[in-house]
Amino acid sequence: MKLFKSMKKNIAALILCLSIAAGGTAWAIDLGNILGDLVGVVGGGFLVSTVAKPLNDFINTITLNKGAKVEGHTKVVPIVSIGSGTRIGAAQVAGPKGASIESTKAVAQIEATFMDRLRVEILVPIDSENPIQRFRRVQGVGVSAVIDFKL
Repeated sequence: MKLFKSMKKNIAALILCLSIAAGGTAWAIDLGNILGDLVGVVGGGFLVSTVAKPLNDFINTITLNKGAKVEGHTKVVPIVSIGSGTRIGAAQVAGPKGASIESTKAVAQIEATFMDRLRVEILVPIDSENPIQRFRRVQGVGVSAVIDFKL
């Protein structure tokens, strides 16, 4: 519980800093254009990296308590959605320690429709935080948790 409270404080502090940096005025980002995509990815990536360690520890504690501990190493990275609009979230990835898990910088989420009835969300660990720029799968790494932040 203490971990969750400190995470909430970190998020609140980040939001406050962003508000002050924006001159105290209300602002919004149109993620429909390239500049907006870049700002959203960088800003969302910063937010995720700020809370990544406590989130990773929290998920690992829950899975340990439920008897579903990951045998490899884990870390939390941003999820960047590709498809209808750009969104940002977070995911815990798991894999062997070494080049694979350490080179994973984000998870690309690709949305598609199969036979007009099934919506498919494909989660691909990648070696870049900007899949618009580069898109390479990191082999041997899987997604073990998806993190949503309620606004």
